[in-house]
Amino acid sequence: MSDLFKAAILSLVVFVAAVERAPTLRAFSAQASTAASCSAPEYRRFDFWAGDWDVFEVGSPVKSAHARVDRELEGCVLHERYEGANGAKGQSFTIYDASRKVWHQTWVTDRGELLVIEGQFQDGEMVLSGIEQMRDGKAKHVRGTWKSVKGEVRETAVTSIDGGETWQPWFDLIFRPRAKGRT
Repeated sequence: MSDLFKAAILSLVVFVAAVERAPTLRAFSAQASTAASCSAPEYRRFDFWAGDWDVFEVGSPVKSAHARVDRELEGCVLHERYEGANGAKGQSFTIYDASRKVWHQTWVTDRGELLVIEGQFQDGEMVLSGIEQMRDGKAKHVRGTWKSVKGEVRETAVTSIDGGETWQPWFDLIFRPRAKGRT
């Protein structure tokens, strides 16, 4: 056998072994990087919002919605499922984007509405803002703030139709842990 032939056979054996092991190595690599990728403290800043909640307008005893916020995808995503007492439904997906060092939320509804907001955790509050494109083509600036208050979460939102010069209240909600036994 020539040295060239021996080298070719050896290369083929190494190649076959690598191909057989590749899926295992890729899976292990993906699991290791996923588990480690969202475990840093900055990814946990908004975890206070995770839970099963009854939602009320601040100052009202009447429940206005049910919301469930779960940590998903190995803790990398907060997935909100919101159902208003009026039947309106919405879902949001919130993630910390480490490459840009910003929090990002995409909110969608059963009425075809979309809101994309981004921001930071600052002074004990999550503050996300963006521009909502209205059906009439106008832009509305939106800023939402979430903060933990004695085991509850308060979410307030304001809007501006003059480019952020002035702000008007949009809503002020309190998320309370869902009463036991409710579905």
